[in-house]
Amino acid sequence: MHQRSSVSELAEQLRRDLDRYSPGGKLPSSRELVERFRVSPVTVSRALAQLAAEGLVVTRPGAGAFRARPRATQSPAGDTSWQEVALSADGAAELVPRTVDASGVTVSLAAPPPGVLEFNGGYLHPSLQPERAMAAALARAGRRPGAWARPPLEGLPELREWFARGIGGGVTAAEVLIAAGGQSALATALRALAQPGAPVLVESPTYPGMLALARAAGLRPVPVPVDPDGVRPELLADAFRASGARVFVCQPLFQNPTGAVLAPDRRAEVLRIAREAGAFVIEDDFVRRLVHADAGPLPRPLAADDPDGVVVHVGSLTKATSPSFRVCALAARGPVLERLRAIQVVDTFFVPRPLQEAALELVGSPAWPRHLRALSAELQARRDAMTAALALHLPEPALPHIPSGGYHLWLRLPDGTEESALTAAALRAGVALTPGRPYFSAEPPAAHLRLSFAAVAGTGEIAEGVRRLRAACDEVSGSQQARRH
Repeated sequence: MHQRSSVSELAEQLRRDLDRYSPGGKLPSSRELVERFRVSPVTVSRALAQLAAEGLVVTRPGAGAFRARPRATQSPAGDTSWQEVALSADGAAELVPRTVDASGVTVSLAAPPPGVLEFNGGYLHPSLQPERAMAAALARAGRRPGAWARPPLEGLPELREWFARGIGGGVTAAEVLIAAGGQSALATALRALAQPGAPVLVESPTYPGMLALARAAGLRPVPVPVDPDGVRPELLADAFRASGARVFVCQPLFQNPTGAVLAPDRRAEVLRIAREAGAFVIEDDFVRRLVHADAGPLPRPLAADDPDGVVVHVGSLTKATSPSFRVCALAARGPVLERLRAIQVVDTFFVPRPLQEAALELVGSPAWPRHLRALSAELQARRDAMTAALALHLPEPALPHIPSGGYHLWLRLPDGTEESALTAAALRAGVALTPGRPYFSAEPPAAHLRLSFAAVAGTGEIAEGVRRLRAACDEVSGSQQARRH
């Protein structure tokens, strides 16, 4: 076996060899396995742990690994059909039935099949993640005194202070809670600010995960259209009047999926409209640290210009680090902060202290600004590579806005294009896409695609992915013409 054989390959080899041993029989020692397969002791340890987790092997410290004895005969399957009645009856009396639909979220979370290029990813490719800096931060955090002790329920004071300085506008550490990622913080905010059955204003189009959260809480999303300058204030005011909503969820910076930035003259207008409606604005500031190198100075968070407590701010480290680095700030002013805190404590107690300590170590290290600078340059290069490839190979879809931050492009497809057919054809061609339909809470005005340029290995895969997408478009176009004739 090659020196670089993976854990899974070694586990599979050992799985095939198990028949040589009787139940309870001893497997070769770790040293023998290292020499036989020419792998590291860590690889052997992980492969044996995988087999132990599958119930095929039993490991005994100091004694070695043994083939597990056969399991007892499996019990016959039960009858769970009664749950259909129980689960459907559960929401019969609700004004707005709660629906938990994760499909819009799993599109960007699920790993594509081998050989398929990931244009649907919602996170950075491992080559863009600060893996060494995170590993070093985690190691240093583990050596901190009390690293495994219970943290303050609101979060470590130093980490709250760091997030507060980043928000600006006089926001203090006392007005910041540490949450386990943006999705968790959004869920807390929606539960705190809107009762089941209530309307909640959302941008249109918007992040499917937020729509899923709202519906799971029994809320009714009401769309407010977005243009290249962000949400349209006059339509926002109309929506507040028509719906009676007391919450508006928005992404003022590099909005998902359009990439729009809320224009300077609209920022104060949005806050004024919400204040007059007696409503909160949930600001999802999710990609501030994914700014492109050519963006210029960024506008401050809305929360920095809001002394009256209209804005509940959500800002996460996850997008700029790793999907597993789930550390986030939830900031608010006034009595609502105590409600947010109470809900978060009831739901999750607190964010694990080692992760908070690691976050402090990471953002306080010289590696952090270096990472952000390198990421900024790489995201710009990838964005430019994707726009150039689209212009060369796939000019038919409209690209109304080229963002200067974030990790994706938002394409409007030609009239008559079937999103589902194109997504399926693209997968057959070897590229995974995100269709536009889940981004709309009501009927979409046209077919769209969101193309991520951050989850692939580099600009070469971006060019290859666009070529595959060209082939998929040609296949769909040919099928449509054949049906017409």
